[in-house]
Amino acid sequence: MMKSFTCLKLAMWCLLVTSLVATSCKKDKKNKVDPAQREALTKDSIYLYAQQTYLWNTALPTYEAFNPRKYTSNDAELLAITRLTLNPATGKNYEYDEDYPDEPKYSFIDDGTLASAIGGTAGDYGFSVFFNSTSDLRVKYVYPNSPAAALGLKRGYQIIKLNGSTDLTTTTNASINFIVNAIFGSAASVTMTVKKPDNSTQDVVVTRGSYTINPILFTNVYTEGGKKIGYIVFNSFTLNVNQQLIAVFADFASKGVTELIIDLRYNGGGAVDTSELLANLIVPASANNTAMYSLHFNQLMQSGNATILKNQKYYDNGVLTSAFDESYAASDLTRRFAKIGSLNVNRCYFIVTGGTASASELLINNLKPLMDVQLIGNKTYGKPVGFFAITIDKLDLYIPQFESKNSLGQGGYYDGIAVNKEDNDDLTKEFGDTSEKLLAYALTYARKGTFAATNSGENSVSSSKSTGVFTVAEAARITKKLDRNEFKGMVIRNLKVK
Repeated sequence: MMKSFTCLKLAMWCLLVTSLVATSCKKDKKNKVDPAQREALTKDSIYLYAQQTYLWNTALPTYEAFNPRKYTSNDAELLAITRLTLNPATGKNYEYDEDYPDEPKYSFIDDGTLASAIGGTAGDYGFSVFFNSTSDLRVKYVYPNSPAAALGLKRGYQIIKLNGSTDLTTTTNASINFIVNAIFGSAASVTMTVKKPDNSTQDVVVTRGSYTINPILFTNVYTEGGKKIGYIVFNSFTLNVNQQLIAVFADFASKGVTELIIDLRYNGGGAVDTSELLANLIVPASANNTAMYSLHFNQLMQSGNATILKNQKYYDNGVLTSAFDESYAASDLTRRFAKIGSLNVNRCYFIVTGGTASASELLINNLKPLMDVQLIGNKTYGKPVGFFAITIDKLDLYIPQFESKNSLGQGGYYDGIAVNKEDNDDLTKEFGDTSEKLLAYALTYARKGTFAATNSGENSVSSSKSTGVFTVAEAARITKKLDRNEFKGMVIRNLKVK
């Protein structure tokens, strides 16, 4: 039996992968790396990084016992790693998803696309879809300046033909998979016929293209019961949106807004830095310099002994450093509120669905101890853990490395955060339409202090928790199926140098 790897050997092993990449880039064919060797070393590195940095690393056996090279693919190995630890509250793996038992709920391997998207650059069609009822497929949002926006696509347009098919339904997995592959796959273009609210139709061919993401899809200020209510639809925590957010909240303050509606119904997360910024724009000034949240890494990382991170190099203000030089000690990882702007609100409504995840849930959880927070929609995704990218060869490995907890020590919402008012998304209405159900609930509460409307016809919605064809449970299931390729996570960048 092989002897266990020492820390030095771990570092040398991962450095070898890096050196092989450099060697393979040379024009001299004699230096070309054997693909089988490259694949084997990548599998080794995935396991060795998980062994030191995975949040639940104590459940991982020795390298020899696990034998990463026996797996047929990197994804198969990653799944096996995530199946080694159990959540005592459920008796199942922390990353187990009953709808997708053959995929980790949180961990994945990326080709660099995620880093670009969080930075604010996308290369897709610029829109997404959901079902309003069993056979009613709709555009759920369109990013400004995207290929889809250039063709005039808007939220609420019904898709009646997709790549030549009119069999667009939730009743079969084949139909759902067809939709996912057409819209979220890698094809250069997608062909659709859409029906507009006026019942006219339009044939479009949307071609994939690069564009700058603007995740602020809509803003407005409403007057309800003598109150000014600020509303913002925020779709992703990108790193390029800070100044726009600050400007929106300055406008809210100038108009006397005292309550906020933050629409995160499709926001799967993104950069923790942006989540913090939004929290600091929302929080009352009285909370300034109080604890916002804390990050909790595994014990090996907290003690500064995750030596494999010496291989993750980057420049910080022109100085070459490594992820090993960061401090992961709990005492260094309590973030505090630093109020931005003059907006002073006493209540915040969050519109959420099963696609609301991670950095969105972090924001909600961080504000709960400090103000009146009301959630409207469906239970959130459930991802109280986050990560930073680990680069291996040409891939980025994302595995849970920390868990977040708010100032009261509350976290652990692996099953999602429950809502105060439960109902489904309404895709027939544009963002900001006061008759759109989820927005109407918030406006009704602001006016009446209750979600149940008391007078017929006044921006009211039924108190029933199911709408149309879908029950709440069915809507959650379909959300998982259609959103499975959309990012859900919270990514941290630099922490604090030791």
